[in-house]
This record gives sequence, structure tokens and C-alpha cells, in this order.
Amino acid sequence: MHARVELADMAADVLARVRDRAPRVHCITNTVAQNYTANMLLAAGAVPSMTISPEEIVSFIASADALLVNLGTFDAERRAAIDVALGAVGAARMPWVLDPVFIENSPGRAQFARELLARGPTAVRLNAAEFAPLFGGDPADEAASQVAKACATVVALTGGTDTVTDGGRRVVIGNGHALMGEVTAMGCAGSALLCAALGVETDAWLAAVAAIAALGVAGEIAGLTARGPGSFAGAIIDALHGLDRATLHARIKVA
Repeated sequence: MHARVELADMAADVLARVRDRAPRVHCITNTVAQNYTANMLLAAGAVPSMTISPEEIVSFIASADALLVNLGTFDAERRAAIDVALGAVGAARMPWVLDPVFIENSPGRAQFARELLARGPTAVRLNAAEFAPLFGGDPADEAASQVAKACATVVALTGGTDTVTDGGRRVVIGNGHALMGEVTAMGCAGSALLCAALGVETDAWLAAVAAIAALGVAGEIAGLTARGPGSFAGAIIDALHGLDRATLHARIKVA
């Protein structure tokens, strides 16, 4: 188990590299999430791209640093784009994140997510409701670590507290704010931030810890001044943009 200060330093280092290198994250994501996700990436220092056109997605992937596959909008066009994009990712050995949004509500969506899992995502970011349809079983106790090891991926299980595990290492992050659950696309943006971290950090577990902790700490800071979900949505973008090492040291909560 890493000490709290050590994790804060490692997370701050990853964020500093994101700002220094400006990795580009190509996002295949929910239509309602695109604008907010792009703004969160820009606030962190990364560069978003969003096209799903089959005529150009391979070119965009070729110059990207990471790929987000988010199932929020489950239409035929995006399913086709995902297949093409993952083919390009495999050839480039690029990191990619699977965000299996709402698979608990749709057997077809869940089956597609399981097929994507078999294609070897670098990390999976999901909530407790999405865990069983994708991995089977309950996410309690050591289940997340067990499936991460079995699937050779990093699992970032987010909720009231967040668990990040690669099957060998596991950390529970206690940062965040209740208003994060009342802003559309907050989870989608979190997955995109994980992609940005993967664009500069080869240790996928560390990249996930950095992204999840940064988002949670930014949420806490935003909650200090927000009057409700509307002002919170802008405040967390500002908080992420201004997040620094000293703030991570002071606020990160890990176990």
C-alpha cells in the first residue's frame, strides 16, 4: 500500500505531465457528454477530438495518445466507429478505456460491452450497477481486484468511494462531492481524464489513481462555492484547471 503523501506526489507528477505534453484523447462518447468532456480535458491540459466518421477516424487515432470508448449513445454509427477505432488502436498499441455506460439497462448493450472487454482495454471505469453485467457477481470486497487480474486490466470502480485496482495493487479513494452525481457527463469526463493520464503514464494503475483522485479533489473544491448543480458544473472545471501539488497533498484521501 502506498502512503497518502506518496500517492499525492505520484498523482501530481502525472497531472504535470498532462499539462506539459498535452496528450490528445480521441473520444467515442455519449452525445450529451461531448461538450462537457471536451471542456474537462482542456481544463486538465489535454486535447480532445470526437469524430466518429469511418472515413477519418483511423487518421485521428493515428495521431492520438489514448482512446475513450463510452457506450452512452449506443447507436449503429458509434458501434461501427468503435470497431474501426479499436482496430487502429491495436495496430498502434495505444491505451484505451472502456466506459460501459448503462449496460445494466440493456442486454444488447451489456453483451457488446463484454465483447469489448475481450479486446483488452487498458482500463475499465464503471460504477457498481455496471459491474455485474460486465464482470458477473457483486463488486464488494476483493471482487474488483479479482476481475482486474483475470482480465489483465485496471478496474476503476467509482461511487461514494472509488476503488482502483490492477489485481495486485488496490487503493480506495475517498474524495468527491455529492453534486458530482447531479451533473450530466461527470462520469464520462472522468473516463476521459483517465485516458489523458494514460497518454503520459505507462503504469495504467497509477494513471487511473491520478485521474480519479484529481477529479474527486476538484469536486470537493468546487463544492465549497457551488450553489447547486449548475454552478458546480463550471466550478469543477475551474478547480481542475487550477489543481496543484499542494492541494493534492492537503486533500487526497486514500486507504
